[in-house]
Order: sequence, then C-alpha cells, then structure tokens
Amino acid sequence: MSFPSLSSDLAMTDLVLAIVHHLIVFGLAAVLAAELALMRPAAMSPRTVTLLGRFDAAYGLLALAILVVGFLRVKYGAKGPDFYMHNPVFWAKVGAFAVVGLISIRPTLRILAWQKRAKADAAFVPALDEVGTLRRLMLLEIHVFGLIPILAAMMARGIGLG
Repeated sequence: MSFPSLSSDLAMTDLVLAIVHHLIVFGLAAVLAAELALMRPAAMSPRTVTLLGRFDAAYGLLALAILVVGFLRVKYGAKGPDFYMHNPVFWAKVGAFAVVGLISIRPTLRILAWQKRAKADAAFVPALDEVGTLRRLMLLEIHVFGLIPILAAMMARGIGLG
C-alpha cells in the first residue's frame, strides 16, 4: 500500500513502527513456542526451570515493548488514531492481547516460584501434574494469541470500519 499523500517523514515513521511492531510479535510467538516446548512433564529438570524463567522474562519485556510500539503506531502511524479508536476489530485485537496477558499470569507466577525453590534446592523439579496444568494454560494462551494476527489482517483491510 502506498501513501502518496503522506509526507516522507510520516511514511517512514509508519514503516519503522510497523516493522518493529511485527518483529516484536514474531518474537512473542517464538518465546511462547519455546516456553511451551520446555513446559513438558517428561522434560522438566532444574535446568529447564532456569530456561523457563529466562524465556518468561523475555516474554514480559516483549509484551511491554508491543504495548509501547502499538501505542506509538496508533498515535503516530499513517492511519491515525481515528482509524483505530472507532474500529471494533482493533478493540477485539486489544481484547485478545489482554486475554493472553491474563492467561499468562499463572504460568509466570509459578515459574517465578519454581525459580525461587530451585535457588534453595539445586535438585528441585516441579510436580508433574502442575507442569501439565501449566502446559494446558500455555496451549490456551497460544491459541488466543493466534487470533491477534487474524484480527490485525482484518483491521488492516478496513473490516470493522462500517
């Protein structure tokens, strides 16, 4: 899509924000996939607890980054705030992101607790049933996360704008 009526500065700002936004989303997807791959009862070990903690910290930073860049896209992007604020598909996308965030709270809290226990006991391994429960939550999280690019594609094509 070209923006012939946009200043080159606005077009470049929009491009950079879109690129950064997409790279962060791909990063979030990668981190979620890595956490899910690690969150298996058969593969759980003290080293896995450490890795889960690192990936979960990266997930938190990326989630914060996507909020900041998303806000900047709404405010400074080529489409302008009106495009987003009055589009129910945008709000569905924001809602899906919020649901993903809410689902991720329990796994994050458990991973933090596991890390604390692992510092006190180098041989600590979480209970297999707890790992299985968190894995199911993470699967739900990834499925809801999958709605976000679908909603983004709909929104980019003007769906929801009346």
